[in-house]
Amino acid sequence: MIVDGKKKAYEVDGHLFHCGTNATLHFISGKWKSVIIWYLRNGEIRFSGLKTFMPDITEKMLSLQLKALQADGIVRREVFGTKPPNRVEYSLTPFGESFIPVIQKITEWGIAYAESKGKLVDVV
Repeated sequence: MIVDGKKKAYEVDGHLFHCGTNATLHFISGKWKSVIIWYLRNGEIRFSGLKTFMPDITEKMLSLQLKALQADGIVRREVFGTKPPNRVEYSLTPFGESFIPVIQKITEWGIAYAESKGKLVDVV
């Protein structure tokens, strides 16, 4: 981006972002991060609950995406109990919650696009 006639970029944790869009997309890049954030917007969910909402994701990929979202400060992981089987719940951090209006607008745009170009179908 150009600021005061000079090329500028934001540097965050070793990443260079050349515009705000680039920074935003860093957090939701890939197929699953935005979906995880969408399902966590209403509160805590266990790993198995997320897996139920996203049957096409593998457990390994879900685990990797949750870890990445935790590392970015978007998702919180809370363990209940001291002996197996422990209960683990995931929720959005306040920083993650600040993303809800953004993901809502992206979702609204996606629905409008899908309705104008396609149709709603049943899946098994």
